[in-house]
Amino acid sequence: MSKANRLAMQDEQPRIIPAGGYWLGVVPSGRILRLTDAHGNQAADTLFFNADDFSERYSAMQTIQAQRAVYLTTGSILLSEQGRPMAEIIEDTCGRHDTLGGACAAESNSVRYAHDTKTMHSCRDSWLLALNTEYADLNLTKADLSHNVNFFMNVPVTPEGGLTFEDGVSGAGKYVDILARINLAVLISNCPQLNNPCNGYNPTPVKVELRLQ
Repeated sequence: MSKANRLAMQDEQPRIIPAGGYWLGVVPSGRILRLTDAHGNQAADTLFFNADDFSERYSAMQTIQAQRAVYLTTGSILLSEQGRPMAEIIEDTCGRHDTLGGACAAESNSVRYAHDTKTMHSCRDSWLLALNTEYADLNLTKADLSHNVNFFMNVPVTPEGGLTFEDGVSGAGKYVDILARINLAVLISNCPQLNNPCNGYNPTPVKVELRLQ
Protein backbone atom coordinates (compact mmCIF):
# COMPACT_ATOMS: atom_id res chain seq x y z
CA MET A 1 0.00 0.00 0.00
CA SER A 2 1.36 3.43 -0.92
CA LYS A 3 1.79 6.16 1.67
CA ALA A 4 -0.89 8.23 -0.07
CA ASN A 5 -3.39 5.37 0.04
CA ARG A 6 -2.59 4.68 3.69
CA LEU A 7 -3.52 8.26 4.60
CA ALA A 8 -6.41 8.63 2.15
CA MET A 9 -8.30 5.80 3.86
CA GLN A 10 -9.33 8.21 6.62
CA ASP A 11 -12.96 9.33 6.47
CA GLU A 12 -13.71 12.82 5.22
CA GLN A 13 -15.75 14.05 8.15
CA PRO A 14 -14.58 17.37 9.66
CA ARG A 15 -11.95 16.86 12.33
CA ILE A 16 -11.32 18.94 15.44
CA ILE A 17 -7.65 19.15 16.34
CA PRO A 18 -7.34 19.93 20.05
CA ALA A 19 -4.73 22.39 21.29
CA GLY A 20 -1.38 20.62 21.13
CA GLY A 21 -2.78 17.87 18.90
CA TYR A 22 -1.91 16.88 15.35
CA TRP A 23 -3.54 15.68 12.11
CA LEU A 24 -2.04 13.97 9.07
CA GLY A 25 -4.00 13.24 5.91
CA VAL A 26 -4.08 13.49 2.13
CA VAL A 27 -6.01 16.10 0.16
CA PRO A 28 -6.52 14.66 -3.34
CA SER A 29 -5.59 16.88 -6.27
CA GLY A 30 -8.47 19.25 -7.04
CA ARG A 31 -9.96 19.09 -3.54
CA ILE A 32 -9.98 21.89 -0.97
CA LEU A 33 -8.69 21.75 2.59
CA ARG A 34 -10.40 24.26 4.88
CA LEU A 35 -8.69 25.18 8.15
CA THR A 36 -10.89 27.05 10.61
CA ASP A 37 -9.67 28.92 13.68
CA ALA A 38 -12.45 27.77 15.99
CA HIS A 39 -12.01 30.29 18.82
CA GLY A 40 -9.62 32.84 17.35
CA ASN A 41 -5.98 33.80 17.96
CA GLN A 42 -4.68 30.26 17.38
CA ALA A 43 -1.74 29.08 15.23
CA ALA A 44 -1.68 25.93 13.06
CA ASP A 45 1.86 24.92 12.07
CA THR A 46 1.53 23.00 8.82
CA LEU A 47 3.85 20.89 6.66
CA PHE A 48 3.06 19.95 3.05
CA PHE A 49 4.37 16.94 1.07
CA ASN A 50 3.77 15.41 -2.33
CA ALA A 51 1.70 12.43 -1.22
CA ASP A 52 3.05 10.36 -4.12
CA ASP A 53 6.69 11.21 -3.33
CA PHE A 54 7.27 12.41 0.23
CA SER A 55 10.77 13.59 -0.66
CA GLU A 56 9.13 16.58 -2.38
CA ARG A 57 8.21 19.12 0.30
CA TYR A 58 6.98 22.69 0.65
CA SER A 59 9.62 25.41 0.31
CA ALA A 60 9.18 28.77 2.03
CA MET A 61 12.09 30.20 0.02
CA GLN A 62 10.69 29.17 -3.36
CA THR A 63 7.23 30.41 -2.39
CA ILE A 64 8.37 33.80 -1.07
CA GLN A 65 10.67 34.40 -4.02
CA ALA A 66 8.04 33.51 -6.61
CA GLN A 67 5.26 35.67 -5.13
CA ARG A 68 7.61 38.45 -3.96
CA ALA A 69 5.76 38.67 -0.63
CA VAL A 70 6.59 37.29 2.80
CA TYR A 71 3.00 36.67 3.90
CA LEU A 72 0.55 34.17 2.43
CA THR A 73 -3.06 34.96 1.58
CA THR A 74 -5.64 34.56 -1.20
CA GLY A 75 -3.83 33.90 -4.47
CA SER A 76 -0.61 32.61 -2.90
CA ILE A 77 0.81 29.54 -4.65
CA LEU A 78 2.68 27.16 -2.34
CA LEU A 79 5.74 25.81 -4.17
CA SER A 80 7.85 22.75 -3.48
CA GLU A 81 11.62 22.61 -3.21
CA GLN A 82 11.56 21.69 -6.91
CA GLY A 83 9.61 24.87 -7.70
CA ARG A 84 6.39 23.00 -8.54
CA PRO A 85 2.98 24.30 -7.43
CA MET A 86 1.68 22.14 -4.61
CA ALA A 87 -1.33 24.14 -3.48
CA GLU A 88 -3.06 27.51 -3.79
CA ILE A 89 -4.84 29.60 -1.17
CA ILE A 90 -8.13 30.37 -2.88
CA GLU A 91 -10.03 31.99 -0.01
CA ASP A 92 -8.82 33.59 3.20
CA THR A 93 -10.99 35.37 5.75
CA CYS A 94 -8.05 35.92 8.10
CA GLY A 95 -5.95 38.13 5.82
CA ARG A 96 -2.40 36.80 6.07
CA HIS A 97 -0.37 33.84 7.30
CA ASP A 98 3.26 33.45 8.31
CA THR A 99 5.88 31.27 6.62
CA LEU A 100 9.02 32.83 8.15
CA GLY A 101 8.77 32.10 11.88
CA GLY A 102 9.22 28.33 11.71
CA ALA A 103 7.83 25.99 14.34
CA CYS A 104 8.37 25.95 18.07
CA ALA A 105 10.73 23.27 19.37
CA ALA A 106 12.34 22.36 22.68
CA GLU A 107 15.61 23.92 21.58
CA SER A 108 14.15 27.19 20.29
CA ASN A 109 11.92 27.53 23.36
CA SER A 110 14.93 27.31 25.66
CA VAL A 111 16.80 29.95 23.63
CA ARG A 112 13.90 32.38 23.22
CA TYR A 113 12.40 32.11 26.68
CA ALA A 114 14.16 30.16 29.45
CA HIS A 115 15.97 26.89 29.87
CA ASP A 116 13.15 25.44 31.97
CA THR A 117 10.77 25.71 28.97
CA LYS A 118 12.74 23.03 27.09
CA THR A 119 10.48 20.25 28.36
CA MET A 120 7.27 22.03 27.34
CA HIS A 121 5.32 20.48 24.46
CA SER A 122 6.06 21.98 21.04
CA CYS A 123 4.96 21.72 17.41
CA ARG A 124 8.06 19.75 16.54
CA ASP A 125 7.10 17.29 19.29
CA SER A 126 3.64 16.92 17.75
CA TRP A 127 5.07 16.25 14.30
CA LEU A 128 7.50 13.67 15.68
CA LEU A 129 4.71 11.99 17.64
CA ALA A 130 2.72 11.67 14.42
CA LEU A 131 5.66 10.25 12.48
CA ASN A 132 6.95 7.92 15.20
CA THR A 133 3.71 6.49 16.59
CA GLU A 134 0.47 6.46 14.61
CA TYR A 135 2.20 6.79 11.23
CA ALA A 136 5.51 5.03 11.88
CA ASP A 137 4.89 2.75 8.89
CA LEU A 138 5.34 5.74 6.56
CA ASN A 139 9.07 5.68 7.39
CA LEU A 140 9.32 9.46 7.74
CA THR A 141 12.04 10.91 9.96
CA LYS A 142 13.27 14.19 11.41
CA ALA A 143 14.85 14.93 8.03
CA ASP A 144 11.35 15.18 6.55
CA LEU A 145 10.41 18.07 8.86
CA SER A 146 11.18 20.97 6.56
CA HIS A 147 9.66 24.43 6.00
CA ASN A 148 6.18 25.07 7.32
CA VAL A 149 3.32 27.54 7.13
CA ASN A 150 1.95 29.04 10.36
CA PHE A 151 -1.69 29.55 9.50
CA PHE A 152 -3.42 32.36 11.46
CA MET A 153 -0.11 33.37 13.06
CA ASN A 154 1.12 36.99 13.16
CA VAL A 155 4.91 37.37 12.78
CA PRO A 156 5.69 40.97 11.75
CA VAL A 157 9.03 41.85 10.17
CA THR A 158 10.74 44.69 12.03
CA PRO A 159 12.39 47.65 10.23
CA GLU A 160 15.74 46.07 11.11
CA GLY A 161 14.76 42.83 9.36
CA GLY A 162 14.05 40.78 12.49
CA LEU A 163 10.90 38.90 13.45
CA THR A 164 8.53 39.38 16.37
CA PHE A 165 5.70 37.16 17.59
CA GLU A 166 2.52 39.15 18.19
CA ASP A 167 -1.16 38.62 18.93
CA GLY A 168 -2.85 36.75 16.11
CA VAL A 169 -4.73 38.62 13.39
CA SER A 170 -7.40 35.92 13.25
CA GLY A 171 -10.73 35.57 15.04
CA ALA A 172 -13.29 32.93 15.91
CA GLY A 173 -14.56 31.24 12.76
CA LYS A 174 -11.92 32.70 10.43
CA TYR A 175 -10.83 30.18 7.82
CA VAL A 176 -8.46 29.56 4.93
CA ASP A 177 -9.24 27.38 1.89
CA ILE A 178 -6.29 25.58 0.30
CA LEU A 179 -6.74 23.99 -3.13
CA ALA A 180 -4.51 20.96 -3.72
CA ARG A 181 -2.67 21.16 -7.05
CA ILE A 182 -1.25 17.63 -6.49
CA ASN A 183 -2.12 14.77 -4.17
CA LEU A 184 -1.15 16.72 -1.09
CA ALA A 185 -0.12 15.21 2.24
CA VAL A 186 -0.68 17.65 5.09
CA LEU A 187 0.74 17.37 8.61
CA ILE A 188 -0.67 19.90 11.09
CA SER A 189 0.44 20.68 14.62
CA ASN A 190 -2.15 22.76 16.44
CA CYS A 191 0.38 24.88 18.30
CA PRO A 192 0.57 24.43 22.10
CA GLN A 193 2.76 27.52 22.55
CA LEU A 194 2.30 29.27 25.94
CA ASN A 195 5.33 31.55 25.88
CA ASN A 196 4.42 34.03 23.14
CA PRO A 197 1.10 35.62 22.19
CA CYS A 198 0.54 33.71 18.93
CA ASN A 199 -2.26 31.79 20.72
CA GLY A 200 -3.20 34.56 23.11
CA TYR A 201 -1.41 32.42 25.75
CA ASN A 202 -4.45 30.12 25.60
CA PRO A 203 -4.22 27.43 22.88
CA THR A 204 -7.58 26.40 21.42
CA PRO A 205 -8.86 23.91 18.79
CA VAL A 206 -8.84 24.25 15.01
CA LYS A 207 -11.11 22.44 12.55
CA VAL A 208 -10.01 20.57 9.42
CA GLU A 209 -12.38 19.60 6.62
CA LEU A 210 -12.19 18.52 2.98
CA ARG A 211 -14.42 20.34 0.50
CA LEU A 212 -15.29 20.20 -3.18
CA GLN A 213 -14.59 23.07 -5.56
